[in-house]
Amino acid sequence: MFLSLLALVAGLVILGFGGHYLVQGATGIALLARISTAVVALTVVAMGTSLPELAVSLNAAQMGSTDLAYGNIVGSCVFNIGAILGIAALIKSISARHTSWVEYGIMLFVTCAVLVLARDHWIDRFDGAFLVVTLIIFVTYTVYLASRGVPAGEAITMDREVRRTAHLEEGAALAWGRNIAYVGAGFIALALGAYLAVLGGVSIARTMGIEERIIGLTVLAMGTSLPELATCVVATKRGEQEIVLGNVIGSNIFNLLAILGITATIFPVPVHARALALDNWVMLAFTAVLLPMMILGRRITRANALLLLVGFVTYMGIVLVVG
Repeated sequence: MFLSLLALVAGLVILGFGGHYLVQGATGIALLARISTAVVALTVVAMGTSLPELAVSLNAAQMGSTDLAYGNIVGSCVFNIGAILGIAALIKSISARHTSWVEYGIMLFVTCAVLVLARDHWIDRFDGAFLVVTLIIFVTYTVYLASRGVPAGEAITMDREVRRTAHLEEGAALAWGRNIAYVGAGFIALALGAYLAVLGGVSIARTMGIEERIIGLTVLAMGTSLPELATCVVATKRGEQEIVLGNVIGSNIFNLLAILGITATIFPVPVHARALALDNWVMLAFTAVLLPMMILGRRITRANALLLLVGFVTYMGIVLVVG
């Protein structure tokens, strides 16, 4: 039991470091390539911070722990909106003025699509392929946004971000080399961390008689979402609010399209009856509640943040007490 707990904690810590360095390197590369920060938030940062979930879900599915894999994906989506956005907005209200309604619409559509696909208690290979194709369409759209260049009003911010985040003061060649090294080290850490976290989580669940779905929804979902939490808190303190909301929306899109899609395409994922009755609907509720918050005042206020956090804590309480 002690060794399982140690493996779980060590895995989550390594995942956190891996996600941090991967996001730092990928963001630096994107900024050196002069891609808009809004596009970086929706794609590079969102994809990078979602890679711990992908690594964990693939490892879990490979080991036959599909309830843990599905719980990790759904739990991460709920944690992103309920806890991460809630904590970030509690620190400082978050403007929604720079958030594209197209991206929010995509997140809502994908969430509804997963609920429909899961109705037969399976996300099979065909369902997974549909999600992956939708991911390709979304990435193509964001590449189109990037091809339009950086808006004139963002040029000064972009120059500051390039120098601060991409380490350009070291020289262009060294800056590229350093950020590429960060990406490589991040991938290695993610692979190792995911293996240890899944191994420890599954062992603890089986030893204590806890459903793997619950481990996925709680410990693993929160642990693999730490990169998103760190990114959003730091961005909020710096006043970079376009990154916060964009990262949460982008991460949820990648969680459902990339992580669930890729996992189900390789290993068909059965959906627990409790997930159909509760977890999926909670994920949809958190997604839907963002809409009035974004419309009213065009920002996520501290009052909204408290509502999100209370909702998240309540859901976690139900999962832990009722199952």
